[in-house]
Amino acid sequence: MSWSWEYVPDEDHVIAGLPPVLVKDVEEKAAELVRAAEVLYQHGASYEGASPPGGTVVLADGMFDYQIVPRHERVYIRQVTSW
Repeated sequence: MSWSWEYVPDEDHVIAGLPPVLVKDVEEKAAELVRAAEVLYQHGASYEGASPPGGTVVLADGMFDYQIVPRHERVYIRQVTSW
């Protein structure tokens, strides 16, 4: 398995109707979070601790909530808000 990110529960639920520029910014920042998580949790699949707390990223056009789950080697984007 290798690290990646995904929308949870699915793309339609999380980003439907949002401005394309915001979606692009979210996906770029999600890729950065994946690279950071990959370094912090190098042996993600065998990670035995509690998953780290979720977080919020503020962008120019909105914000998003995410959760890192080392055992899944995933960054889950749970909610995106536009302003």
